[in-house]
Amino acid sequence: MTMMEKVIAASTASSNGRFFTVWLVMSWYSSNIGVLLLNKYLLSNYGFKYPIFLTMCHMTACSVFSYVAVAVMKITPMQTVSSRIQFYKIATLSFVFCGSVVSGNVSLRYLPVSFNQAIGATTPFFTAMFSYIMTVRRESWITYVTLIPVVTGVFIASGGEPSFHLFGFIMCISATAARALKSVVQGILLSSDGEKLDSMNLLLYMSPIAVVILLPTTIIMERNVIGLMMELTNKDIKLIFYLLFNSSLAYFVNLTNFLVTKHTSALTLQVLGNAKGAVAVVVSILLFRNPVSLVGMLGYSLTVIGVILYSESKKRSN
Repeated sequence: MTMMEKVIAASTASSNGRFFTVWLVMSWYSSNIGVLLLNKYLLSNYGFKYPIFLTMCHMTACSVFSYVAVAVMKITPMQTVSSRIQFYKIATLSFVFCGSVVSGNVSLRYLPVSFNQAIGATTPFFTAMFSYIMTVRRESWITYVTLIPVVTGVFIASGGEPSFHLFGFIMCISATAARALKSVVQGILLSSDGEKLDSMNLLLYMSPIAVVILLPTTIIMERNVIGLMMELTNKDIKLIFYLLFNSSLAYFVNLTNFLVTKHTSALTLQVLGNAKGAVAVVVSILLFRNPVSLVGMLGYSLTVIGVILYSESKKRSN
């Protein structure tokens, strides 16, 4: 192979690599925003008022697809649970994760996606708080200062939100706090080299445990869900398609998240995540036509700026 051919081959490989990365990012954006909007449509607009059952459907799909992806397709090497203690740690994470997803789905019944995303952007605040409480790890003073606009922005957005609902707000804050708690607990529980699992293997083990937790919870708290679901299906068979597609999309979010991190970096994923929230807000407003106020948008913008400053501060301190 001549030097020119080698240059052309390298250029083609680089171009294909960039194209694949862009495709991954677009897929991650589409699945992330898609599952959020479809959850909102099902739980609020469509009238399927069973967030716990919907979460159980998501976890069931994640259980099946995770096994296929890891054990059959070998997307990532399969890691085994080495001890009973490690299993208990994973079960603890699964419980916290269930609380996060269920609370988030409940909040979508009462809040527009735009406000939901504004509250969700405060995750760094709760992460810093739980990290300090549980590990006594202090960040630099400038990092804590950057959290002020994060929290202030949500207060401003709440005051200017036309569709504010107190219970939905509490559920969304709970979901955001639980999401942050899960990341901190994961860092504590699975910190040793022998216990670390990549995100796909962790999902493989967490999902079935989540189904076991959510099944009795659904039976107790949404006891008439099967009968009413059959009644809704008789009226509109598309409900089955919505649930299957929505559940598959929930797994695809985790898969693309893992692949984007693998082919870029965790920092890139964080930056893309900040932009994803803004895109989700715009798309949801266009689709659902929920009213927004200038004060609310200013509050959300302040929160996003705070999150960006927080990310930059963390990057510099590390």
